[in-house]
Amino acid sequence: MSSIYEKYDLKQVINASGRMTILGVSTPRQDVVDAVEYGLNHFFEVKDLVNKTGAYIAGLLNAEDAVIVSCASAGIAQSVAAVIVKDDANLLVNLHATQLTVPDEIVLPKGHNVNFGAPVGTMVALGGGKVVEAGYANECSAAQLEACITPRTAAILYIKSHHSVQKSILSVEQAAVVARKHNLPLIVDAAAEEDLFCYYQMGADLVIYSGAKAIEGPTSGLVVGRKQAVEWVKLQSAGIGRAMKVGKEGILGLTQAIESYLALEKTTGQQMVEKMTPFIDNLNTLNGISARVVWDSAGRDIARTEISFDESIVGRRTTDIVESLKTGDIAIYFRGYRANEGKIEVDVRSVTAPQLETIYLCIKNLFTGEGNA
Repeated sequence: MSSIYEKYDLKQVINASGRMTILGVSTPRQDVVDAVEYGLNHFFEVKDLVNKTGAYIAGLLNAEDAVIVSCASAGIAQSVAAVIVKDDANLLVNLHATQLTVPDEIVLPKGHNVNFGAPVGTMVALGGGKVVEAGYANECSAAQLEACITPRTAAILYIKSHHSVQKSILSVEQAAVVARKHNLPLIVDAAAEEDLFCYYQMGADLVIYSGAKAIEGPTSGLVVGRKQAVEWVKLQSAGIGRAMKVGKEGILGLTQAIESYLALEKTTGQQMVEKMTPFIDNLNTLNGISARVVWDSAGRDIARTEISFDESIVGRRTTDIVESLKTGDIAIYFRGYRANEGKIEVDVRSVTAPQLETIYLCIKNLFTGEGNA
């Protein structure tokens, strides 16, 4: 039988942009695939499966409880709904049609109100919440966060992400102090983060992770936190969570992925540097192009290649270069957040050495007229 690419006339993709949803995020290990297959081929009492896998994961993470959801975005929406609805049975099924009299404002730093592929505000609204921005786009202190708290505040939301503004923003620990002072839950969206322990330990009541990013599980999400708050999230399976349900295969796949993730040795940033060094050396032979190692802006141990184009020499805008490499015979995707500045980044975590050579040749060929490799 022809490959899936041939069957559906799909392009092969080189993912040099990282664990990105638009490219399918990651490629799970075989033990995760086996767990997914087992889930697909067996029946379970789903509520029991949810509760017991959640308890198992919580034990692994030294937390009070956990629940697997369909994705990190669903985790945000259901966590917001959870802290608004709590255990109100009538509001649970009428959140969409009720004029709320309970607190429904979700306070977050203005620099955290980002678009990660969809707006944070959309997820908050799906959960029945209203975003209240604290501070400014380039600054939010604990005092500025606290100043936005009113009797209508339902929770504080903190987005731990490279998408968020990093400078002059209070830490998770500082946000937790404010939350405790006002007896409010703190929700931390840590979708792509690699540390599954620290944010809960810092004082968050609910911490949300993508199952398919750092953990390299199936499409799924994890919410870990305080038992009462997690129980409220679980109740949302009869509310807005019904439209975001995760299958038995996803539950078992992510549970196995978390267990393996905690046991396996992680690839270090220095190992990434070693992997990309020949690639950088090759790029630096090209006229008008320079490359160097840069480190993750959110502080993770992730090294990437930054490629800078001198547009006056190469004769093309960097945004056009990025588009050309996406639309070639092989679709090559980069981290293009700074393409307007003439810079792109290559994330090597999901790229093989031969693929790095292909990327180099495709960039080189753009300026020699030989086309995409």
